[in-house]
Amino acid sequence: MPRILQAARWAILGLLAASILTLTFVLGYVYRGDSGDVSGASNGADQGDEGEIDFATLNQIYDILQDRYVDPEILDEQTLYEAAINGLLGVFPDTGTFYVDPSTASTAIGPDGRFEGIGATVSEQDGQIVITSPIEGTPAARAGLRAGDVILEVDGESTEGWTTEKAVLRIRGPRGTTVTLKVRHSDGAEETYEIERDEIEVQSVTTQPPGGVLEDGAGNVIDDVAYIYLREFNEPAKEQIQRALQDAVDSGKRGVILDLRNNPGGLLRTTIEITDEFLDDGIILIERDRDGNEQEYRAKGGGIATDIPVVVLQNRFSASGAEVLAAALQDNGRATIVGETSFGKGTVNVSNDLRDGGQLYVTIAKWLTPNGTQIDGVGVRPDVPIEFTDEDIDLQRDAQLHKAVDVIRGTNTVPERTPAASPTAAATPTPTTGG
Repeated sequence: MPRILQAARWAILGLLAASILTLTFVLGYVYRGDSGDVSGASNGADQGDEGEIDFATLNQIYDILQDRYVDPEILDEQTLYEAAINGLLGVFPDTGTFYVDPSTASTAIGPDGRFEGIGATVSEQDGQIVITSPIEGTPAARAGLRAGDVILEVDGESTEGWTTEKAVLRIRGPRGTTVTLKVRHSDGAEETYEIERDEIEVQSVTTQPPGGVLEDGAGNVIDDVAYIYLREFNEPAKEQIQRALQDAVDSGKRGVILDLRNNPGGLLRTTIEITDEFLDDGIILIERDRDGNEQEYRAKGGGIATDIPVVVLQNRFSASGAEVLAAALQDNGRATIVGETSFGKGTVNVSNDLRDGGQLYVTIAKWLTPNGTQIDGVGVRPDVPIEFTDEDIDLQRDAQLHKAVDVIRGTNTVPERTPAASPTAAATPTPTTGG
């Protein structure tokens, strides 16, 4: 049966194609789903019952194109297959229902924050595969790989023309096995490394601010305010942030800056548990299902950081679980939000494993802030709007972080702003793909 027919049937059941970039920002707020046969596949040639779509027509279109289209070389079956999904499902308004192709699914880091590989985050830059950063304490770091190294070869094969996903798939592998990388350092020297893979745990929480030291807008070093960057809401994140918050309280910090910039979200349970650390009482979020039924998630009290002042940093890439946390603290009067209006993902989605190795994410509900606001497509608005100026970008100056310091300390070291034409996340940490 042509795959284009399968695409149509999956489409009717709620698949929404998404690019890797979109996936980064909408994967945020999920339950774990069950595997299952959701393809709905049949022989495709049967006439449906009255009122049902006859998918045989789609097959007929496919056959006519194959036989008669003037440029047959562009009639790639996979391209048509993906175009069918995009075309049929373009009517869906939400970003939480989508299909993840097998290649993308296989390179994703799971909810446990672990994968097997060498521990180097990579990205594609100007047609080259570049090491963004070796993760501290991993085989990549111990071998001497550096940020900015260009990977020229993997196991003797040139990486020219490779995508990030292909590079990650080739570099990853079972612990105890080896991979050979030929790299070019920033000084032009080339070196070959044979690295033994291991199990890598991605740190979801860091207390080191961008640039290595916390400063205000005047360049003064600040040591009485805690900085916590939360990358995503995976399973290890709760314990990691509990340790960071306890350190802040025990050391007598006057406040906490919780940086949620570029945080795409994560697991529902982890989102609620982390938010609960800041609240003694109150609603965390309200969930509304397809029948209009609502369920409230409330704070249990007794959290580590229920008394310490909090400033939340967010930007336009803070999504889903990050928005749940920010809105809950804002609506309950527990935090001041500094930065930009967030992404605006107010849906709850479940993941399902598919037979082709891909995944199906389905929106099953919408969520509202404690005050009853539905933020899907709107976002959470900051209390103190701060966008980067051209000067900030040129000087790699993190004015949002500086303003967060001012809010906690009651100072004013950040001058009036004239935002840049295209706001940029400047010095903000950005999630990358690990190999």
